[in-house]
Amino acid sequence: MTMDRFLIKNSSTRKHPLLVECTDTVTLPEKAKLRKNEDDSLLAEHLTWKEIRAEGLSCDYTLLYSKTEADVIFQQLEREITYFPEDLSRVQVYGKWHNVPRKQVTYGDDGLSYKFSGITLSPKPWIPLLNSIRDRVELATGHTFNFVLINRYKDGNDHIGEHRDDEKDLVPHSPIASVSFGACRDFIFRHRDARCKNPTRQIESQKLELANGSLLMMNFPTNVYWYHSLPVRKKVLAPRVNLTFRKIIPNCERKNTP
Repeated sequence: MTMDRFLIKNSSTRKHPLLVECTDTVTLPEKAKLRKNEDDSLLAEHLTWKEIRAEGLSCDYTLLYSKTEADVIFQQLEREITYFPEDLSRVQVYGKWHNVPRKQVTYGDDGLSYKFSGITLSPKPWIPLLNSIRDRVELATGHTFNFVLINRYKDGNDHIGEHRDDEKDLVPHSPIASVSFGACRDFIFRHRDARCKNPTRQIESQKLELANGSLLMMNFPTNVYWYHSLPVRKKVLAPRVNLTFRKIIPNCERKNTP
């Protein structure tokens, strides 16, 4: 079943103030920066969002980039991103270690680390390309992010199993922004009460296609109640790069959190 019955087009615009105010005397580089800020602000105001709602499920979806822009950024990501070696691309499941069927790497602010599936990852420093994508996401959503996990799927055989992004390192109730480049892939949600062999409730799974240049916002409490996955799709021959921007609690503040 597709998500169509849960998708509601929202044509309302989101207002964002310009990041820089105009002055009477502006140099050429400053004029270029002002024009970029104006263009970005106009883009943010005219994004069309689809609201994805079900019991405990709250997501918002939009096309953040045009196909031309997304294709260019995908090629830049392929050139500029250096992924972790295999020993940092493993997960622990029921006490056993498994290599993940994809490449991954993290970038972010100083003083952060992210622990999931038995491994702890420290981010590489931000690079201009990732800062540019993060700026676009923050402008479009009004949220700020200090960390990004990047997964590269070489084709439809690469995948990620069902999981929830509910780690204690995340700022409570903060959203996760998922930006996709490259091949379009299916993204599946399953409610936690309906995924075992003998489910306690009959709740249908939901499917969303993540397009090239798209942004999916997973808002609270989605990761409390719903698992998500990117399943194998053998007919998909092209690669995909996905960036999930997060808000991580700095290491120095974690001792004060419950």
